[in-house]
Amino acid sequence: MNIETANRLYQYRKSMGISQEELASRIGVSRQAVSKWERAEASPDTDNLIELAKVYGVSLDVLLQGESADAQAEADEQEAQADSAEASAERPRGFNIDNEGDHVHIGWDGIHVSDRHGTKVDLDPKHGIFVNENGEQKVYTDEDGHVHKSDDIKAQERRGGKFWLSACYPVLVTIAYLLFGSFNICGGWAFGWIIFLTIPLYYSLIEAISKRDPKLFAYPVFAVIAFLILGFVWNLWHPGWVLFVTIPVYYAIAGSFSRGGKDS
Repeated sequence: MNIETANRLYQYRKSMGISQEELASRIGVSRQAVSKWERAEASPDTDNLIELAKVYGVSLDVLLQGESADAQAEADEQEAQADSAEASAERPRGFNIDNEGDHVHIGWDGIHVSDRHGTKVDLDPKHGIFVNENGEQKVYTDEDGHVHKSDDIKAQERRGGKFWLSACYPVLVTIAYLLFGSFNICGGWAFGWIIFLTIPLYYSLIEAISKRDPKLFAYPVFAVIAFLILGFVWNLWHPGWVLFVTIPVYYAIAGSFSRGGKDS
């Protein structure tokens, strides 16, 4: 036994105002044994340590390591609880999934999907659709519902010879939504809005095909669309949420294809 622990045993006994003989009687050992413990000439076994802790009214860790160990453990626990409370307060209410850098949130504030590669898709019921890649806004809708694209996306579309097809797609989606609502197709106005989610899906598919990189495909958006269809049409919210678990699986597989293509 080290001298610090021996001194601690001595101080606890003195603070309780009991003699070595009385302490020895309480725990069933000789006075000489108690004396040796307090002089660091011998160490109590586990059973005696437990009995000493009971007599002194402290935990075994505090008895062996001092108040600092117990205080540190309590501080760590309080810090962990504070971090958990802070994270819960910051996280918006709704359906949330986090998986190794991929995040999906579905709530009254809209649908928000982000992946580990820096791509974000936000469907805000008040402001429209926004697609961001590595912190740069690529596609967004203004207050009037017009779709705007960044200059690099426009340049890519022109170089790919698909400018008119790409530019017309949001118009086609809008027309389709109006038809769904007017003729009560696919749930009408209530559910037809899901088709707007295909806009970022469409652009990412074009880019993934043109660059031969499946990681560029907005698979999280595809998972959201499939999840909403399963939920609204067949009421399969559970186990439909399993679709979100496939997001990291998709990027793992897509990453292997991308690396294979570069190596070749």
